[in-house]
Amino acid sequence: MPTYTPPTKDMQFVLHDVLNVSESDIPGYDELDRDFTAAVLDEAGKLATEVLAPLNTVGDRQGCTLENGVVRTPDGFKDAFDKVRDGGWTALDCDPEYGGQGLPYLISTAVGEMFSAANMAFNMYQGLTHGAYNAIHAHGSDEQKQTYLPKMVTCEWGGTMNLTEPHCGTDLGLIRTKAEPQEDGTYKISGQKIWISAGEHDMCDNIIHLVLAKLPDAPEGVKGISLFIVPKFMVGDDGSLGERNALSCGGLEEKMGIHGNATCVMNYDGATGFLVGEPHKGMRAMFTMMNEARLGVGLQGYAQGEVAYQNALGFALDRLQGRDVTGVQAPEKPADPIIVHPDVRRNLMDQKAFVEGARAFTFWGASMIDASHRNDDAEAEQMVSLLTPVIKGFLTDKGFETTVLAQQTLGGSGFTREWGLEQFVRDARITMIYEGTNGIQSLDLVGRKLAQNGGKAIMAFFDMIKGYIKDNGGQDEDFDAQFLEPLKAASKDLQAAGMYFMQNGMKNPNNALSGSYDFMHLFGHVCLGLMWAKMAKASKAALAGGASDTAFHETKIATGRHYMARHLPMTATHLARIEAGGDTVMALAPEHFASAGG
Repeated sequence: MPTYTPPTKDMQFVLHDVLNVSESDIPGYDELDRDFTAAVLDEAGKLATEVLAPLNTVGDRQGCTLENGVVRTPDGFKDAFDKVRDGGWTALDCDPEYGGQGLPYLISTAVGEMFSAANMAFNMYQGLTHGAYNAIHAHGSDEQKQTYLPKMVTCEWGGTMNLTEPHCGTDLGLIRTKAEPQEDGTYKISGQKIWISAGEHDMCDNIIHLVLAKLPDAPEGVKGISLFIVPKFMVGDDGSLGERNALSCGGLEEKMGIHGNATCVMNYDGATGFLVGEPHKGMRAMFTMMNEARLGVGLQGYAQGEVAYQNALGFALDRLQGRDVTGVQAPEKPADPIIVHPDVRRNLMDQKAFVEGARAFTFWGASMIDASHRNDDAEAEQMVSLLTPVIKGFLTDKGFETTVLAQQTLGGSGFTREWGLEQFVRDARITMIYEGTNGIQSLDLVGRKLAQNGGKAIMAFFDMIKGYIKDNGGQDEDFDAQFLEPLKAASKDLQAAGMYFMQNGMKNPNNALSGSYDFMHLFGHVCLGLMWAKMAKASKAALAGGASDTAFHETKIATGRHYMARHLPMTATHLARIEAGGDTVMALAPEHFASAGG
């Protein structure tokens, strides 16, 4: 049975030593002192460890079942959901006007990491509700907010997002779900949606579906999409639940992972719906929640990497096999623990360096979302919008890779269900697919985000890197050599890639789009390089200031050196691939992809 230990100490380090949250000018951050965040994280960690983590294997093995139109969640899920709800954890960053606690999104992110690491499938139920809450909060009418949000904040009512249809995924302009206007101002929603996470389950009294559909007079493509609230049960003027709406779960997907979360086929058979915002402006409402939703998926990716790493480390410390080539380490035992072997160390260091860098990157992104929302900071909004596809795409690719490395640490045991590592691999895999596949993320990054606002965001990023290197260079020779110089080289690779796209992408778009995936990873490495430079700087300052926990800070610096020396140089490889252009990628005609058989 796998275990999970909340990394609260590292979270505190990122919050207070790296991001210096309590000194920030973002409204609400002045209340985030060490004692307050420690109290929140410790309590959330207990819930994650004692309640959610033990149900992770249960949810995976039992899965969800559909009985007479009702989805039954795995044993223990309902009681656990009640505990999460009763503790106010679903309301952390929600608007106090609707019963939320009004805490910064950053705190919700830190708590979300622990809940996702402990039980990703379970945490998705409240995560989907939060996404629907965000969309209604941003675009719903006052009446809609008063009707739905208080119960969604507490997760007495769940929420979903209904986008995909059997014939279309990313290209939402092709959707066929119809919305017929009624004389009373409502709409009749008809159509089928697939892959609807938490579309039907037994843990909430009502489920508020947000459904993309087209009005009869809708223009073609995405400009003709509207967004509708379609409740499972109709809600009376007094907030009471009325008759069942004309919608149903038509089936459950049998999936590779996240078995504990119900992935539903949803049928709408003339269901009553209520327009959110303006007609034909549904995509705008969807994009409101996109930065947060995609950051949340990036978080899921590295969170699975974190829990997988913890279990791989535990195995490596206990498993006896072979002897240290430099000399016996455990003479009282028949063999040394496998952690003495360089290849196992490499594997574990790769995992540790990624997870800790990813945490800092994600928390930084969450702080920019707070700056955007709470300070109306346009520059922060531009920056996090630019970085969102990197957070989602890079962190889920590498998060999945990390779970595979963790599984590999266990050898044959990692391939068995008994040890639990294979579940982390399976669960992490979906993060690379939903909320826009990582290929789509890379196309969004190169095709849209780089050029937005005349490229101001990417130029601001380069200026930030240059400024950081200038402000922190020349003070510590080792820091310069081990952190700043590699960061400078990686940043130059990123700039060279951007220049290649400018010079060649307009002439032949395939040259840019063929290199977009490599660019996303190149960008991700530079971001983690910046995070590791900042973390190493913070730990060096702590040591110079006489910090008592010298081992923590020395470990942090050593882990950062590993990333800078063995991972950051990948930027040169990604640049070479980008500069190779699209010729080899596009060389074969479609009919030539078949194998050369008879």
